[in-house]
Amino acid sequence: MSAVPDSVDATLTLLGKGDYVADRSLATATFLSLRLGRPLFLEGEAGVGKTEIAKVLAETLGRRLVRLQCYEGLDVASAVYEWNYARQMIEIRVAEAAGETDKDRLESDIFDRRFLIERPLLQALEPNMAGPPVLLIDELDRADEAFEAYLLEVLSDFQITIPEIGTIKAEKPPIVVVTSNRTREIHDALKRRCFYYWVDYPDAARELKILSLKVPHAPEALSHEVVGFVQKLREADLFKLPGIAETIDWAQALTELDALTLDPDTINDTLGALLKYQDDIAKIRGSQAAELLQQVRQEMSEAGAA
Repeated sequence: MSAVPDSVDATLTLLGKGDYVADRSLATATFLSLRLGRPLFLEGEAGVGKTEIAKVLAETLGRRLVRLQCYEGLDVASAVYEWNYARQMIEIRVAEAAGETDKDRLESDIFDRRFLIERPLLQALEPNMAGPPVLLIDELDRADEAFEAYLLEVLSDFQITIPEIGTIKAEKPPIVVVTSNRTREIHDALKRRCFYYWVDYPDAARELKILSLKVPHAPEALSHEVVGFVQKLREADLFKLPGIAETIDWAQALTELDALTLDPDTINDTLGALLKYQDDIAKIRGSQAAELLQQVRQEMSEAGAA
């Protein structure tokens, strides 16, 4: 287990050890979240590296990663806890066979921690020899507002109330990372409990550095053209702009095809690795792709001449 970093620079170094290329503002938000024990709320488009922050923190700090993937209809039984009804019924049958008649005692016995099935939120409050875990609450915007309201107690006091048992409170608060793709607005009551940061698309220099770490075997010329092309695409009027994840996927696909540089035919054949909607692919395929590639090469040529 590693200690929590004691400065913004140390946080940048820590993230770098996990091959995460962060800018200083993101490192500052992460540092403050870690030092002050408040959840880190990351919002941004899909594929910009929000979830990866939690994974890298768990890896570099040597902590367990507890992930709660949110979805519509997520409830307490799936996210927090539920009782093992099958084991409870067996316990009741065994007690009845043994002649147990004290109902209060029997109720106390079956609502014991050994019959409790712990889900991610409750797991994250349990003590761990390696230190408090990293709790990732991923894509909170997909969950219902009622569940979001339930999280207020968890994120405020790091405790969960179970009616049959009482309140379970973390000895040491977990490191919490909450992500949202902003398909709906998250209420201010929850945001106030967190450090907020908008994770934007990277600039060309940072994206090239990310690509060199994630796809190190890609030819240098190809990596420069891939990043330039993706940066151009993000200026286009598309339904879903490609994120960093798509840039990496595309570079890996092109490398598998032994491409040394981009050409219009290869771009047309592999756009499915970069764009995920047919309307977007149809808009870019063909002359538009060739024009964007020409612009990228012209800018690279001008930069080289300078």
